[in-house]
Amino acid sequence: MSEFLPVATLADLKNLDEDEILDGYREGLTCDAEPGSDKSRGYWHGWRNAQMDRGRMQHDASSSRLVREYLGSGVSGH
Repeated sequence: MSEFLPVATLADLKNLDEDEILDGYREGLTCDAEPGSDKSRGYWHGWRNAQMDRGRMQHDASSSRLVREYLGSGVSGH
């Protein structure tokens, strides 16, 4: 179990470092080991999303809420 709380809102997501999210996502595509406390919450969020994209982790209420909020926001691209 992670020490971090899952990101569930766009406001929360905007507080995370984009580069750390991307670094975590990249590692999550190739590494199954959950990041430890030496990594940031943004890094963990990226790793977690990669695990869900790979089908190694189930989407949960937090990830579903974030997707719904993103899709409802009208944001296109990044």
